[in-house]
Amino acid sequence: MRQLWTIFSQAVTVCLGILFVMKLFYPNLLMQPSNQKVIIKESNSGIQTAAIAKAGYRSAVSKATPSVVNIFTTAHISQDPHRALKNDPLFRHFFGEEMEEEDEQPENSLGSGVIVSADGLILTNNHVISSADQIEVALSDGSKSSATVVGTDPETDVAVLKIDRKNLPAITFSNSEQMKVGDVVLAIGNPFGVGQTVTQGIISALGRNHLGINTFENFIQTDASINPGNSGGALIDINGNLIGINSAIYSRNGGSMGIGFAIPVSIAQQVMEQITSSGSVTRGWIGIEAQDITPELAESFNLKNIDGSLIAGVLLDSPADKAGLRPGDILTAIDKKPVTDSQSMLNIIAMLKPREKATLSILRTGKKMDIDLVVGKRPLPNKIPK
Repeated sequence: MRQLWTIFSQAVTVCLGILFVMKLFYPNLLMQPSNQKVIIKESNSGIQTAAIAKAGYRSAVSKATPSVVNIFTTAHISQDPHRALKNDPLFRHFFGEEMEEEDEQPENSLGSGVIVSADGLILTNNHVISSADQIEVALSDGSKSSATVVGTDPETDVAVLKIDRKNLPAITFSNSEQMKVGDVVLAIGNPFGVGQTVTQGIISALGRNHLGINTFENFIQTDASINPGNSGGALIDINGNLIGINSAIYSRNGGSMGIGFAIPVSIAQQVMEQITSSGSVTRGWIGIEAQDITPELAESFNLKNIDGSLIAGVLLDSPADKAGLRPGDILTAIDKKPVTDSQSMLNIIAMLKPREKATLSILRTGKKMDIDLVVGKRPLPNKIPK
């Protein structure tokens, strides 16, 4: 019995030795297979890219292009600087009635527009038609119609035209506030008069301001090619819905350099609704001159950050003057809406309704204060007090 136990113990020892050697030199040989799978997060961008590459943006383009029109304007400019003098009766008495008349030379320009209602309302830029004596609209089907100006808003560079046509292909509006930087967009217009053209790009930035283009600025920036003649045309999303009105470009040579600006459709719609209902745009006004707070100003006023707007001047007898605002006050909020800089302040005030009360939150000598005032009506651009 003892001999059998000795043999058994030796056999076990040998087996354990063999297992030890195998484990040492072949560690994976004795491992049990696992049923757990390693999950790798895969991108489906390849599938999306393939789908877009196959179909492109043809459905968006075919949906939106019938709504984009070409606008041709004519302004009659006299080439003779002495024309008014020649029409003077005293001048004609000495130099005779038989004077060679020089015809006025027409000055032509072109732009684009977007049909926004089936009965003929068209959105475009104010600068496209501001100096025009005659306006002609060419539709995508080749037909042409004379247009009249319903109203304009130079401070946002928006104009509304009307043509006497029915059952027109009106564009579908999108919610431009849902757009994000990086979203694909398409610009449609008539650059250089070559005909309707579609260009593609992305949204490069949102809320662009301080550009000195318009009084009220909140531009969509895009790298989709926008050239002279595109002004007033459509900026659309990949579903063919309108998100902006192409308005301006940054350029050193007159052509596209990949920096274009469009008025968000939300702003254009607000302006259009006021123009069509009352013929003009009514905005709030309180009568202050403001400037951005620089780091140097923030340090001199002992401010922790540069948010807000410094009131540099208060117009006499304005709502701000009557409410007691003073130069040197720092405006931080209007009706609890934060003011980040002078441009945001201007936009918030413009949205206020005249003859209604507003509460302005200010800092005066480091102390927080709330001041109530009655909002006034913003004067026309050429009648704003200096």
